Amino acid sequence: MTNRLLARRQMVVDVLHPGRATVSKTELREKLARMYKTTPDVVFAFGYKTNFGGGKTTGFALIYDTLDFAKKFEPKYRLVRNGLLTREKTARKQRKERKNRMKKVRGTKKTKVGAGAAKKKE
Repeated sequence: MTNRLLARRQMVVDVLHPGRATVSKTELREKLARMYKTTPDVVFAFGYKTNFGGGKTTGFALIYDTLDFAKKFEPKYRLVRNGLLTREKTARKQRKERKNRMKKVRGTKKTKVGAGAAKKKE
């Protein structure tokens, strides 16, 4: 199905793989890219479930018109999974300190505290 509003094609994908383990998502992305004459970086495959007994897997795929549209409309976690973004990892101690600072305030003030703007004055 073509979704012109989000500049992509979206489809349910049935993969038949008798006598073999589940097909990897990278392999699926490359195959879909060849089938639809595009590059694998604009293909997003997710939500795959293998039927009991194996042999058939069903999932979902999105193929964007350009990489810019993909970066605009895809959720950040899927961009990270596909290698288009890198996730900056904060230290464990920083995460814990932020959590404890946020526990001290309520409502919209949490965003200010979470951003690190509200520091203690000594």
